[in-house]
Amino acid sequence: MTGETACCPTLTALPAGADRNWAKRAVAILEGDGRRSADTHLVNPVFPGLKGISIYLKDESTHPTGSLKHRLARSLFLYGICNGWIREGTTLVEASSGSTAVSEAYFAHLIGLPFIAVVPRSTSRQKIEAIERFGGRCHFVERPGEVYDIAVQIARESDGHYLDQFTYAERATDWRGNNNIAESIFGQMISEADPVPTWVVMSAGTGGTSATLGRYIRYRNFDTRLCVVDVENSAFYDAWRTGDRNAVCNAPSRIEGIGRPRVEPSFMPGVIDHMIKVPDAASIAAMHVLSERLFRRVGGSTGTNFFGLCWIAGCMMAAGERGSLVSLICDSGDRYTSTYYDPAWLKENSIDTDPYREMLEAFLDSGHFDPGVLTAEK
Repeated sequence: MTGETACCPTLTALPAGADRNWAKRAVAILEGDGRRSADTHLVNPVFPGLKGISIYLKDESTHPTGSLKHRLARSLFLYGICNGWIREGTTLVEASSGSTAVSEAYFAHLIGLPFIAVVPRSTSRQKIEAIERFGGRCHFVERPGEVYDIAVQIARESDGHYLDQFTYAERATDWRGNNNIAESIFGQMISEADPVPTWVVMSAGTGGTSATLGRYIRYRNFDTRLCVVDVENSAFYDAWRTGDRNAVCNAPSRIEGIGRPRVEPSFMPGVIDHMIKVPDAASIAAMHVLSERLFRRVGGSTGTNFFGLCWIAGCMMAAGERGSLVSLICDSGDRYTSTYYDPAWLKENSIDTDPYREMLEAFLDSGHFDPGVLTAEK
């Protein structure tokens, strides 16, 4: 080196690695939960009217926190820790309609971190109690669309980390495998009569689960197609139909956990083969019908899934097709005793489930299918 003087670094003590040690312990705790709870049952109920159609329901309500969001929460925690965003003492904040926050409160408790959930005031009391039972704290907003900005503000003011399920749901999960929900479904189907489902049917909340399913199907080169079911007061269906990711809906969704006022960053319309939009009364009717036939209560988003699955089954039967269909039991109906299972709440919200219940009962028992009644938009 001409005209320059080389300089050796001064010998000093190397860092002790306390942050890395904490991260190693936290990841080990999360991986332990994954080994205990990652797989769930694949239920195969029998419906006499569905000749040639086999129905399978992935029961995510059996997770330790009672819902599909248990998988997402664990992935978000691992993602944040491995990116260096979550450290010892970090305050964690989430915007949620309830179920994701319940699961995140559980994981925050496991690794000893404070947790704040920003939730609409309309969130069911059972979900709020579950968040608080795991040591989380709820910050209420009047309008669901306010949760995003308030969560960002609280995270900034507390020098914390905004978990942001709506942005990171599609990237925090390894969609190629690593025991994600898609890999689990196809692995459990391998010995069935029709091991490769004709359709997988899923509703959209963050969009992350449908993104994982759609990507995995393409990655494994399956013939399976993906149908995403949307609900009233949600922007997803319009975005898929028109290609406009700026689509919005000013009224809040009444089906907790799914339907959003905006198109979330995790929603990936390009991996979806078909979408339908169903009335809330149809979702709730399907929830009641399925609960009675499974002998236990399921939630409203499961009703949406089941209604969409019935519509696909009816279309297949009308075309003379056979095969298997898979959807999800997202959570237990015990979280909705004061809403979807309360006749007074249904009356107050002008929701009449009787026409849809009658149609679904006839379809499941005799195979009679009226596509004009099944869905408002196809």
